[in-house]
Amino acid sequence: MSDPYDEDTVRWSERQAMLLRCVASGEPPNEAPDWLNIIEEIESVGRSERSALASRVRTIIEHLAKLEASPAIDPRASWMETVSWARADIEELLEASPSLKATVDKVVARECSRALRLAAVALAAHRETSRVPLEGLRYSSDQVLGPRLPEEPSRKA
Repeated sequence: MSDPYDEDTVRWSERQAMLLRCVASGEPPNEAPDWLNIIEEIESVGRSERSALASRVRTIIEHLAKLEASPAIDPRASWMETVSWARADIEELLEASPSLKATVDKVVARECSRALRLAAVALAAHRETSRVPLEGLRYSSDQVLGPRLPEEPSRKA
């Protein structure tokens, strides 16, 4: 016998929602809700939200670092756009899950080294020499979430 949860998650979730509505209204359901998988799904929502925050923070730090370190001119507009989009995503995420605000400082601190490694890989892939030591860069939550962007490098004549 196959497990409905493993076979079709959408159908399973719709069925479980119907069963939970029955329980909530006091009407006895025809079958017991799949409590173990429901609990797992609820927990996964929180993990997913935390993961989304970390991913957006990592993206912002990586692109801020590339903006500071890369001597390249042409990709800067794209990097700035990526930072803006990721900041907007975080704003939306924090509006939907305000409890995540208390974790932002820790997430920024944790993701900084990962993001800097990604920036270093990107610079190396393009054979660019960093204008500043990447290992010396650090970003605060205000820098990650705020409007600041690093200055553009001087163009060589």
